[in-house]
Amino acid sequence: MSRRARARFSTVRRGRIAIALAGLAALGAGSLTTAGPAAADTTPTPVQTDGVRGLDYSGGFLTTVERTASGVQWVIGRQISPDGSTVLEKTYRGFAGPFGDGTHLQQVPCDAGACVPLRSTGDRHVGYFQVDETGKERAQIWLSKDTYHSGDEPAVTGGRFVDATGRYFVYDAASTGKQYVDAVNPFRNEDVRLTRSITAASVWGSVLWTPGSGNGTVTGYDLETKKTVQTLSTGAPCTVKELQAVGRWIYWNCGPAGAAGVYDRTAKKAVTVPSGPALVGDGYLVQHDRGAGRLMLTDFHTGSASAARAVADLPAGESADQRRLTWSVDKFGGDIAYVGPDQAIRIVPSGVPTQPLVKIESDLDDTSLDAKGRNGASSTWDSTWQLNKPADWTFTVKDEQGRTERTVKGSGTAIDVSWDGKTDAGAYAYNGRKTWTLTASAAEGTGSYSTSGTLALIGGRQGFHDQDGYSYGELATLSSSGGLTLHYTEGKGTFDFKRTGSGWPAGTVAVPFGDMGSDRCAEMLIRMPSGELRRYTGKCDGSYTPSSGHTSLGTGWNAYDVLTAPGDLTGDGRTDLLARKASTGDVYLFANDGAGKLKAGVKIRTLNGYAKIVGAGDLTGDGIGDVLALDRSGTLWRYDGTGTGGLKDRVKVFAGWGRSYNAIVGVGDITGDGRNDLVSRDTAGNLYRNAGTGKGSFSARVKIGSGWGAYKGLF
Repeated sequence: MSRRARARFSTVRRGRIAIALAGLAALGAGSLTTAGPAAADTTPTPVQTDGVRGLDYSGGFLTTVERTASGVQWVIGRQISPDGSTVLEKTYRGFAGPFGDGTHLQQVPCDAGACVPLRSTGDRHVGYFQVDETGKERAQIWLSKDTYHSGDEPAVTGGRFVDATGRYFVYDAASTGKQYVDAVNPFRNEDVRLTRSITAASVWGSVLWTPGSGNGTVTGYDLETKKTVQTLSTGAPCTVKELQAVGRWIYWNCGPAGAAGVYDRTAKKAVTVPSGPALVGDGYLVQHDRGAGRLMLTDFHTGSASAARAVADLPAGESADQRRLTWSVDKFGGDIAYVGPDQAIRIVPSGVPTQPLVKIESDLDDTSLDAKGRNGASSTWDSTWQLNKPADWTFTVKDEQGRTERTVKGSGTAIDVSWDGKTDAGAYAYNGRKTWTLTASAAEGTGSYSTSGTLALIGGRQGFHDQDGYSYGELATLSSSGGLTLHYTEGKGTFDFKRTGSGWPAGTVAVPFGDMGSDRCAEMLIRMPSGELRRYTGKCDGSYTPSSGHTSLGTGWNAYDVLTAPGDLTGDGRTDLLARKASTGDVYLFANDGAGKLKAGVKIRTLNGYAKIVGAGDLTGDGIGDVLALDRSGTLWRYDGTGTGGLKDRVKVFAGWGRSYNAIVGVGDITGDGRNDLVSRDTAGNLYRNAGTGKGSFSARVKIGSGWGAYKGLF
């Protein structure tokens, strides 16, 4: 069960924070802690500030550089409601002031004096350049207030982000004359790094768009498959100087004052748009008309460019190009954000209908999860999806019988799911095959998205009669030569391989049990011929010998002619033990205390007249263990567990069924459907399976083996 390596990130260390505090104290700025943690806000827009020194807007996440109430500059992130009316949450993406050692964020001239060029990625992350004490810059993608991507980005000068979408980002460096393409993944390392010559570039999902050979040619290169996936003739009369890819739209221009257009990849049609610096949204672009002091929107979603219309007043200012300094466009189906003369940030709806909801790209974890995180593996199932616009989403995990075990909900363009193998109640789910489903509905506009898959869970709770740790039941046998064998299944209704531990004396009785501690490995209870009951420490794999690690649970257990594990009878999630006293027929419950011991026995019934009493696990689907009893006429009865330590009145399962059987075992699930099954051996040594229906009964028997008469005991 291989899992990809964890991604590398840097966390702002205490030493760096101390340096920052020293520098700030010298300026009389106060403590960093006054900025506060992420918190719900729900304040209306516009957002009042004392000045913005850099701004970007992507995936409904508004990122700015501002002073906090303490006077300290931070990179601030605000989640904006889909209609642009409300700030839903306020968070931070790194300290923006100077550190005591001279380290600071890269800045450029702007109307506010000096601004930090920001690049928001659409998944609540933001990129900028950190400048060290020697003047060298390194690109950083900040994931939280204290954590950023540290994927060996080179030390450069003249760094400039070209584009970023979700996990993927592109930047240029004047000092090296190179363009760098990389990815930031919270869960795994990405092998997508490119170092290339500087050209126009844009990234949408995992596809990098760059100029091809010849005027107007643009190619799409998939960073994951490392293949060119599309080549377009955009109609540009030049080698493209700037690209912006937004879904179906590929914007190009021939330079700041040159021709410009949009190529519609869906309609395979070119659309001419006004020249000049622009930011592209879903079906429109925005430009700053400095002469008129307005932001102008050109709508091209219908296949032709409409006349530009004013959407906001924004004075000319001093900077020729104020994109992402005083205004920005949310390309993820969003709107326009700008800073007005009153220093308030306003959100302006574009009024352009968005494209239907679609997935841009996804990164799914392995199809298995070891919740124990053994052998260096992660103990969580981590997957991400990037959508083209904000959506409300639900992620569910169900067991093999379709019962929901975990539900996670969220909203936004980025979906990060990290499942730890636990249920909504906080307990570990039972091992086995899971089905996960993700559904998303657009927060505004049209469209829905859904996907699903399967996942094999181990390291969670073991299933009934499960000694291996996946969920399938194992059949235990004892041979005349003293071999205690576990027979394993691959979930197809038969036993496919086995492991044997030798040295067991005649008269040994085995009881495949459940976890009696907290390691989520099922124990094996063994009654020795002397009457001592031993708890053998669960291995989650492998057989047992008498010398395997064990603890005595007392003596005198020969007084019982039945020892069986019915599953959980008490409703605490732990397997319990039933024992019938031979002299009276009284049945006692020995509850599992969860600390390696059994509680004192409690009489719960008298069951005389039965040839066999068999713990069978949950047969009815209520999560409580059940018991089967075969009377001497061959009628099989079922006693359902109450969940409070008792058994309900019996219910007939089969009549004239079991008189030829000398062994019956509630073996757990061996068919792979999540339902507990029954295995029986007749006097001729044939082995049969009755598959559980999950409704308290079983299907017709199927012969699955012969020659099983050689075993002295089946457990």
